[in-house]
Formats: sequence, C-alpha cells, structure tokens
Amino acid sequence: MDPTRFHVVRDHSLARDHDNLLVQHLESKIMTTSRWTAADLPSQDGRIFIITGANSGIGLHATRALAEAGAHVVLAVRDVGRGEAAARSISGDCEVRRLDLADLASIRSFADSWPGGVDVLINNAGVMRTPERRTADGFELQIGTNHLGHFALTNLLLPRVTDRVVTVASGAHRGGSISLDDLNWQRRSYQRWAAYQQSKLANLLFTLELQRRLTAAGSPIRAMAAHPGYAATNLQFRSERGLEDRVMAIANRLFAQTDEAGARPTLFAASQDLPGASYVGPDGFGEHRGYPTLVGRTAAASDVEMAERLWTLSEELTGVRFPSAPVR
Repeated sequence: MDPTRFHVVRDHSLARDHDNLLVQHLESKIMTTSRWTAADLPSQDGRIFIITGANSGIGLHATRALAEAGAHVVLAVRDVGRGEAAARSISGDCEVRRLDLADLASIRSFADSWPGGVDVLINNAGVMRTPERRTADGFELQIGTNHLGHFALTNLLLPRVTDRVVTVASGAHRGGSISLDDLNWQRRSYQRWAAYQQSKLANLLFTLELQRRLTAAGSPIRAMAAHPGYAATNLQFRSERGLEDRVMAIANRLFAQTDEAGARPTLFAASQDLPGASYVGPDGFGEHRGYPTLVGRTAAASDVEMAERLWTLSEELTGVRFPSAPVR
C-alpha cells in the first residue's frame, strides 16, 4: 500500500464506498489485534524521535516506551530542569533540548541547532483552558502553542524528517471552529474552552494540509494525527480556577484512563504502517478510553479549503513556510 496516495481522510462516520473499503482494508492489514499496547512496539533501534512536551503526561510515557524500544528520543521542553528530571526516569537513550513553543525565536533556535536527520517528529506539547494570555510574539496562548508553534517547528525541521510527523489533537476538536478573521482572539470576547477547541481543530486541519503538500511534492513522508481520549494528565489543571480544577481532578479519578494508556494512540501513529492523514484514537465508547484504532473526525476537520486557508494565515503569522528545499 502506497501511504502517500491517501492525502485526504474523510470522516469515517460519513464515509462513502471508497472510505469504507479503505477502512476494511486497513483493518485486515494492520489491525491484527484490538488490544495494541506499547509492548507491541516494533524495535526502534537506530531511529531518532523528537517529542515536544516530553517531560510529563502522555509525552513522557511515549518517550519512555520509544526509548525502551531502542530509539534515541529528544525531549524538547520549555523547562530544561524538569526535562532532565524526566530523562533520569527513562531507561534508554535520550537527551533534553530546550524548546519554547510560545516563542518563535526559541523555535528557530531549536531548528537551527538540530545537527542531522530525525525519523519522527511528535508534536505533543499543549496547553488547555488557560486564562487569556499572549505568547512572546503576541499570539493567543492556546492557538500560539498548540498550533502556530508546532506549525513553525514542523516546517523548519521538515527537510530533516525522514519518516513522519505526528500531531496530537483532541476529541475537543468536535466543538471547534476556526475564525480566520480573529484567530488570536483580539476582537472577540475571550472564551478559554472555545480557544482550546479552535486550536485542536487547527491541529487536524494542519495535518490534512501538510499531507496534501507532501503528496504534491512527491514526498514519502507522512503526516498523522492522534488523540489520547480522556487521559488523566496535568493538562486539565491549568485553568487557574480552583473549583474548576478540583472538579476536573475528581472527574479524572472517576472516568479518565491513565496517561500511559493515553499515550498508546500517539505510539501507534508513530510506529505503524498507516496512510497519510490518518487519525488514531481510543476504540472505546465516545473515544474516551481504550486501545488505538483509526477514528473519525468532523466535517470541519475534513474541510480541505479551510485547511489551505489556515495554512496560508499560519505562514503569514509565523513567517515560516513549507520548505522549498526537497522534502525526503
């Protein structure tokens, strides 16, 4: 199967005959087990991974699993001290490099200092439901970190990537909408949850357009997306609203799966033979928990025209463009 042929994956819930045949083929070809875990990772000997936000949560568990499978993993983190503490807990080959996704200068410095190739870039870092804040470049913090930061990083590193880019999205994209006229909440009344939903929808549109561009360039590199379901991580406790955070803590204990389980879709997307633009999430009810499988997305997340328009705006805002140099 040529992974570059499938540059658009529509919502499986609205799939036509072609999409149904594709899903059936993939299920017979790669879904040989419905209970895939990190223990099923193939050997990653000799492979290099960069994982943003790798010092905690699903990023740390993905780092740990890949390092134990033989990969060299780079923890790309804002706080080097916390990154080094996390690295000491990992049995395997890893290193820590500073990267602040809320600062384009830091992103450019990270990319400029990268010494060679990288097999897989995992765009994992993110913020959620934060108070209204701005990045170093004036972007709203959630769209700036979750989308624009990873947009810039990916395009700057893309000439060095040899296999794939995996971007961690969220089921929250289902309630999201993109405001191209006010992406950074400068004219609208700020709503922290809506801002998060917009950023997660942007992750899926970015993946869609990245794969389209890679395919058009004749590149074998694949762009994937994954979401962890409802996983208990520290991401839920950034609202700075005491009562709200306490409610989230209770909900985590009652309903969430572990962050280790939440890392499975990321690991699956990073290691399995999937077509470009695939979206991986848990197979349980509502995609809240379970084992990794291909999942659907909303019509808004499959909007090819919006994906292209968001890409153009993202280039204008960041000053970073799809590389003109050959993409492997």
